[in-house]
Amino acid sequence: MREISLHLLDIAENSVAAQSHRVCIEVHENLQSDLLTASVTDDGRGMNEETAKQVLDPFYTTRTTRKVGLGIPLLKLAAEMAEGGLSLVTESGKGTKVEAVFRHSHIDRMPLGDLAVTFLTLLVSYPHIHWVFIYQITDRDGQNSNFNFDDVELKAALGDMSMTEPDILRFVRGIFEEGIQSLAHQTVN
Repeated sequence: MREISLHLLDIAENSVAAQSHRVCIEVHENLQSDLLTASVTDDGRGMNEETAKQVLDPFYTTRTTRKVGLGIPLLKLAAEMAEGGLSLVTESGKGTKVEAVFRHSHIDRMPLGDLAVTFLTLLVSYPHIHWVFIYQITDRDGQNSNFNFDDVELKAALGDMSMTEPDILRFVRGIFEEGIQSLAHQTVN
């Protein structure tokens, strides 16, 4: 995977497989401290200590369709190559948080990618999950700008309507794109 947003997608899908009801994805670009932090927090099954250690091993996976699980180990390596790191906090029966930190300006930091498409893909693919998306930028002067999306209101307004209806897809994609772009625009000015 060559983009952080694709790693977030992969980890969030692991959260779904872990029977999560609520998944929160957070991205924070802190230009003042030159850090980019990306995390996925869920309320799924969690892991015991032994499994948590194994998850960092590229030759371990719980999937039966392939014999390696490269997602988290590759993200860890990418973060370390950009003077950052990866943390995994989990408790069996309580959930998991995976957080990757990168030096924002590092030449080897992978691009963030298309967060709007990642968020939309998860929202549409797993409508039974309560999704929370948080994107924050701290500018060089320490001023914060946020885009927060919690799907509760949208799902309540839609009722029985499918999120895959073209007009609804366009509307939701617009919410994500406008929210994310407005933050990027604010930090340039």
